[in-house]
Amino acid sequence: MQKSLRTQASRLIVATACLAIALPATAIGFGTVRGMGQDAEHGRITRHALACSATRSGNDCFQEDSLDSLAGDPGSFGAVGAPDRGRGMLTSYAHCSAGDYLDIAGYPRSQAEAQASLTECREQMMSNLDHAVIDAADLLDDDGNIRSSQIPGFISCVYAGSQHGRAKCNVLAHLGLILHASQDFYSHSNWVDNHDPSRPIGSENPPGLGNEGPAPWLDLRQSNIDFPEGLISGCFDNESFIDEASGCVYGNEGAHRVRHLNLAKDTGPIDPQIGVGTTERGAIGDNFRRAVEAAIEDSADKWATFRERLVETYGAEHGNRMACAITHDDPTDDCE
Repeated sequence: MQKSLRTQASRLIVATACLAIALPATAIGFGTVRGMGQDAEHGRITRHALACSATRSGNDCFQEDSLDSLAGDPGSFGAVGAPDRGRGMLTSYAHCSAGDYLDIAGYPRSQAEAQASLTECREQMMSNLDHAVIDAADLLDDDGNIRSSQIPGFISCVYAGSQHGRAKCNVLAHLGLILHASQDFYSHSNWVDNHDPSRPIGSENPPGLGNEGPAPWLDLRQSNIDFPEGLISGCFDNESFIDEASGCVYGNEGAHRVRHLNLAKDTGPIDPQIGVGTTERGAIGDNFRRAVEAAIEDSADKWATFRERLVETYGAEHGNRMACAITHDDPTDDCE
């Protein structure tokens, strides 16, 4: 069954695509480690969004070991932290960075260029969603039963490079990339935040959009959706990755573009409750709280979107069994 299911999913995704066509800690995003100014913010957000609780159970949540593999446990990046290691640190689309623009004379990037950078981030999320749906086919055998050989002991899931091993690891790897980018969208962009009202608007104090909750533009159920007016994120280049003070400059006077640090809401307390952000932008008003809450809600919605895609592609019985295999620690017993 797994080969025919993969073929079915691949054909559906190609058809959908055709219709659509008609670093240093401060330079990455929400934190993935405990230390160096970070407190595993990505993992905490993922757990708030997807951990089982009194109000969240079944395929709506991840059991303990499966959640550890996705969100990372102490000493582990997990799937959601993978973009913060290796070459992932240097790809702007993995973090929804490089979308900087200001409507001022001489700014070296156009609004269209900024929009293209952020759109690339969204397209990568959609691509990973497509691949996760395809890889999920390998979770079931020809009779539609869980293939135990594709359910790892989680120590064997290595979220580095392009090969991750068994089917469940492969699906979790793609989900981690989606969640990381969507969470960084809220910490790196101006979707949720407000600028400092005591200072003039400019590259050091770029305008904020001040929204509450997830951005409809990041809803991956939709292929064509209007780009939000005024949406930007911080500059990203090799120099600024090493030292933000030396990168992202332009003109003879060395003026700087909107940098990562001018918008970043990357770090701050999340547990036992969301506190005040520890970055300059995050500390303004309730900017950090807004970013975290939007990231939690959007992360839960990304999992819901993936589950819907499984059912659409493979049917209710097989799609729900695949979701069960991904979320449950002992799916061969729990999901038949």
